[in-house]
Amino acid sequence: MSTTYQMLQHLQQSKTQLLDRLDLDSGISLASWANDDDLVVIQPTGHHTLSLYLNHGERTYFKTPNGWRDGGGPDRLCLMPKDYSSTWNVLDSFEFMHCYFHDEHLRRTAEQTWDKSPTGLSVDEHIFADDAKISSLYRHYLASLDWHDNANRLLLSSATCLLLTHLVRHYTQFRWQPVVVKGGLAPHQLSRVKAYIDTHLEQALTINELAEQVHLSDYHFARMFKHSTGQSPHQYVLQQRLLRAQHILKHSQVPLTQIAQHCGFSSSSHFTHRFRQALGVTPSKYRERMH
Repeated sequence: MSTTYQMLQHLQQSKTQLLDRLDLDSGISLASWANDDDLVVIQPTGHHTLSLYLNHGERTYFKTPNGWRDGGGPDRLCLMPKDYSSTWNVLDSFEFMHCYFHDEHLRRTAEQTWDKSPTGLSVDEHIFADDAKISSLYRHYLASLDWHDNANRLLLSSATCLLLTHLVRHYTQFRWQPVVVKGGLAPHQLSRVKAYIDTHLEQALTINELAEQVHLSDYHFARMFKHSTGQSPHQYVLQQRLLRAQHILKHSQVPLTQIAQHCGFSSSSHFTHRFRQALGVTPSKYRERMH
């Protein structure tokens, strides 16, 4: 799903370089940026932006009524609400990552996770803040995964679900307590999800798609699935992709490009990397050993 986010247009009118972009099925977008020696003026965008500095940023300055303020650097975050305007002076090269989302994404997250309606929801402004949870979600998932590998879509959608849940709890006026999920999926629910995964393994599955099969929120489904299987949805799906690939390699001479497609990998190189990472051998070598 492609959504127009004004922040993308604002930055592309400056010297800021767009390194990569991903539009998730939920309507949330991710963008990786770099900038150097620039003055950037941001007008209200109509959507929220969560920025995390990845590399450098110590010489990026934010304009306040009392003058220019520093405080940037790796793992510093800036949360800019939809009606926010700002001016930035970039004196040295740095890289950062944005996550773009609307009020509706936060409302849906709140309603599905807490079963409450967040009336009058508003997002807090934060500039050059520290948050270990957000930094971890960016570093370990959103910024480290290959956005163009379909096999990563499930993990990316799960990470954005966790990110928005964290934002509702800590960066809006609603300071709701964490939801404790007890127990796992019922046997018939688990069977239905597994059957759906098996039937759609060649597709770029998302956490929302799986949760819908048993009429649960993304948040509850992920925790209940792990309680039932001992694996996260992403871990289970990747395991099934690799098991299918092993079966095909063992019993046929189908080219690797076709195996990759049939098992839900974006390319033969992505497939080879995941296979070797999990089994310690390339698909070609595995096939040789099986014949």
